[in-house]
Amino acid sequence: MTLSTKFYLLLSLTFLFSASAFAQLSSQHAAGVRFGSATGFTYRYALNDVNAVEGILSVQSNSTSSRFRLVGLYQYHQPINEDFSWYWGYGGSIGSYTTKAFQTQQPDGSVNLHPRSSELALSVDGIAGVEYNIPTTPIAVSLDIKPYFDFLQSSSFRIIDTFGFSVRYQF
Repeated sequence: MTLSTKFYLLLSLTFLFSASAFAQLSSQHAAGVRFGSATGFTYRYALNDVNAVEGILSVQSNSTSSRFRLVGLYQYHQPINEDFSWYWGYGGSIGSYTTKAFQTQQPDGSVNLHPRSSELALSVDGIAGVEYNIPTTPIAVSLDIKPYFDFLQSSSFRIIDTFGFSVRYQF
């Protein structure tokens, strides 16, 4: 059985068991931090018991480039049991993609300087994950995957580096 088949089977079972469960978005606001290849701040606003909007302000950096993004997502939340829920959604992001300055040495000993460059970053984003509300505390933790499609830099679909772990304070 392939990974995608297992995922869809798990998703179907979740729908089946969540049909009689109660709503999970008991707090209207949740703010916290998201860790992963892109680290940043997250804020979720519950529109009702099952729908929410989330904003993520993140920074991603490596030795050759850095990315700053503001992501907006519309989400659907479904309970699994009393403390667990799962969610999925879609949205987009805007930000900047910066290539860091670097130099290369040629075989003849000369050095080429490559200046820092920056450009606009636009993407279409998706999200799917699970959230655990820690009983008797206003803290929730979540684990998700947030694939995205970049329009400008490489026009590619990113799914490998998009896993995230969030810790939120609910109020």
